[in-house]
Parts: sequence; C-alpha cells; structure tokens
Amino acid sequence: MILDIVYILLGLALLVKGGDYLVDGSVAIAKRAKLSEMVIGLTVVGFGTSMPELLVSAQSALMGNSGIAIGNVVGSNISNIALILGVTSIIHVIPAQKITLKIDLPFMLLSFVLFVAIAMTGSVGRVAGVIGVLMLICFVSYQVRQSRKAEAALAKENPEAHAEAELMALWKALLLVLVSFLAMVFGANILVEGASNIARLLGVTDRVIGLTIVAIGTSLPELFSSVMAAVKGKTDMAIGNIIGSGSFNILCVIGVSSIITPIIGTNIGFAFDYALMIFMGVLLWLFLRSKHELERWEGVILTIIFIAYLTKTVVVG
Repeated sequence: MILDIVYILLGLALLVKGGDYLVDGSVAIAKRAKLSEMVIGLTVVGFGTSMPELLVSAQSALMGNSGIAIGNVVGSNISNIALILGVTSIIHVIPAQKITLKIDLPFMLLSFVLFVAIAMTGSVGRVAGVIGVLMLICFVSYQVRQSRKAEAALAKENPEAHAEAELMALWKALLLVLVSFLAMVFGANILVEGASNIARLLGVTDRVIGLTIVAIGTSLPELFSSVMAAVKGKTDMAIGNIIGSGSFNILCVIGVSSIITPIIGTNIGFAFDYALMIFMGVLLWLFLRSKHELERWEGVILTIIFIAYLTKTVVVG
C-alpha cells in the first residue's frame, strides 16, 4: 500500500514536469515545421498524450479483457472533455477557431458515432479497425496541408514576427518532446499501477477500473499538457490536444487494438457510457458554438458532469 502511494506521487510529479516541457517543445516544432499550434495540438500533442491509451487497450485486447480495452477509451474521452477541458477552461477561457467548429469537432463526433454503431453490434473487427486508421491518416494529412498554407500566408504578411518565433533548434525541440512524452507515459503508468492495486484491494471490478482509474490515469498526460498550455496562453494547443486525443482514441487506439485482435463483447454494459461520450462531444460543440469560446461557467458545468459520472460509475457500477 505504501509503495502504491509512492507510485502515485512520483507519477504526478513526472506528469507535471513532462506537461510543462511538452508545451515548450511543441510550440517550437510548430514554428519550425510551419504548422499552427492548433494542428500541433491535434497531432503531435494529441496523439502523443494518447499513447498510454493505445498501450493499455492493445494489451487488454490481447489478453481478452474487452472491459478495460473499451472502458479505457470511452472513459478517457469522457474525461478529456468533461474533466480536462472543464478544468482547463476554469483556469483560462478557451477560444475556438472556425475550423475547430466546422471540421475538427464534427470529425471527432463522427468517429464517436461510427464507433458506437459498430460496438453495439457486439464486436469491433479488423476491417473496422483498418477503416478507422485510414480515416485518421486522411484527416491528419488534410489538416497538415491546410495549416501549412495558412502559416505560409501569415509568414508573407509578417515575416519578422514569424522569424522571431523560432526560438529553439529543431533537434532540441524534438528531443524535449520525446523526453516529455516518455516522462508522462512512465508517470501515468506507475500512477495507474498504484491506483489499480489499491482499487483491487478494495474489490473494484475491471469494468469500473477501466472506466475510472485506468481511463483517468491514461488521460493525465492530456490533463497536464492542456493545463500547462492554457497557463502559457497556448489555448489553441490545449483544445487541439483534446480533440486530437478524442479522434485518436477511437480511430487509432480502438483501430489498432482491433487489428491486432478483434474486440468482442463491446455491447455489454457500456450503453450509458457510449451515450454520455457522444452527449459530451455534442455539448462541447454547442458550448463553443455559442460564443466561439469555452467560458469558465461552462467549464464548471463540464466538471460537475464528470464528478457525477465518476460517482455513478463507482457507486452504481
């Protein structure tokens, strides 16, 4: 028990520092690669911080534990929107670009709906997994092309400001991001291990552990990177991180896991969680659409919903 508590504290420390350095390195990469901070948030940060979900779900699928494989992804997406964006927007109001409302969020919602439609048939097979991965590749390719066009136009309008923004050598930025990812993944892993051990001692089921401890634990990189981005005024990166993670979790995490081995039993016990995941995505879109920003009071509502969901999952199951 004492060792588990040490794991939790050490994991939190690694997540805090990893999130701090990840933002710095990612901003430098965005400038060097001539990409917007939003696209870096959607891709480098969003996908990178979702690597714990990929590792956990793939391993769980191989072990035949669909409860943790699915619960991890669905719970993470709910946590990303309700907890992470909720807390982040309380700290700093998060504005939304037009492309976020017209393309990024609708794409994430589409991935949610397609996944739930397939999952409710009882299994997610290899064909569905391949389609999901291909959808993600096409989406990322489109975003990169559009971002480079937009950044090139901005550079022509104000070349001096663009040059001054390049503060870090590319190799150093890449190394900083890599080290940050490793620290955050390791920190999340030992935190989840400590929390899961304590939960199992208390008799908590795998489904509940997957939807709560594992889901929240693997979402911690997103939480700390988004909070750090907001604190540093990089709100585009903060929201891009969450939207990118949401799409990545469904299309790549579930996609790759189901390619490795079909995931069965996906329609058992998750109906409420699936519905809430889609509802949270729609609610986020409505909040952002109203004033093109996520305000503090909206963040409070999202956080309250998450607390209620967490309580329901733990108490009722």
